Amino acid sequence: MAGSDRHNGKNHAILQKFSKNIVMTISDAQEQVDQWIKTVGVRYFSELTNMTILTEEVGELARHMARQYGDQSYRRAADSPKTPDHQKELLSDEMADVLWVLICLANQTGIDLTSALQKNFEKKNIRDAERHRSNEKLT
Repeated sequence: MAGSDRHNGKNHAILQKFSKNIVMTISDAQEQVDQWIKTVGVRYFSELTNMTILTEEVGELARHMARQYGDQSYRRAADSPKTPDHQKELLSDEMADVLWVLICLANQTGIDLTSALQKNFEKKNIRDAERHRSNEKLT
């Protein structure tokens, strides 16, 4: 078993190094999540379960944001990230969890997130063309 663990760790390190050189589109992400769910994850959780999980993941992200950028502190000093890199790692992991579950929901409901995001940019460019520039609170 120990040899197997070392082998998996080595493969994981190689994959991490390799994957840093790959650009992933939103469409690629949707396809890869779908492949993972169907092979490793067995099947998607129900849409309602995934919505609940998404809410949970956003809460975990909010917890770290409140402690790193807000007025709250971690309950125990041992839970507090010791370095800026560790802080970033915690936020990165939570953001990726949120994105993962959002992609699951998009896949389950037949939403093309690339198209949805493009349409959202178009909507914001029309609706908010002058809104933020004329907002005195932002100047």
